[in-house]
Amino acid sequence: MEAKSSSIKKIRKTMEKTLDAKRFEHTLGVAYTAAALAMRYGSDVLKAQTAGMLHDCAKCMSNEKRLHICEKHNISVNEIERRNPFLLHAKVGSYIAMRKFNIHDSDIINAILNHTTGRPDMSLLEKIVYIADYIEPGRKQAPNLGQIRRLAFQDLDEALFCILKDTLVYLNQVDGDVDPMTQKTYDFYKEYMADRK
Repeated sequence: MEAKSSSIKKIRKTMEKTLDAKRFEHTLGVAYTAAALAMRYGSDVLKAQTAGMLHDCAKCMSNEKRLHICEKHNISVNEIERRNPFLLHAKVGSYIAMRKFNIHDSDIINAILNHTTGRPDMSLLEKIVYIADYIEPGRKQAPNLGQIRRLAFQDLDEALFCILKDTLVYLNQVDGDVDPMTQKTYDFYKEYMADRK
């Protein structure tokens, strides 16, 4: 399915039924912010909306169901994800986007797949959805949020790097498990930003 405004409306209706009220509100915020960032950086607005609308489509599933879907469909699960199955919502979400919503655009699928950990050398759309998830209007807790929101519309890579840095600081402070991909992504963009200067 190509990203069309009619399909966005259908996805929105399905998400409203699937997600709890708070998660649906967040989803609308991410889709809105992703569209705004796409306009700013010349990315496809409908693709950004579609990825934003679907990024958390597996968030309100039980951990058991997420694990079951991964096992049934040979989706890889690392040790950290096995200990914290809520982290699987991105992998399961990308699978659901393909199967249930018939999305076959690899950039949209990757934006959903990588919106929690990021990955080295992300596409423009992946960066947009990753950042939109962090800065959408309903977010209140993150450190440096005001600064990152401004930065997101001035320098996308700088905003991305700040989010990765703050995420790792937070996870280390709360003794949270750090997904190896988050660390790899941070290391990649740390080098990238140093080379850019």
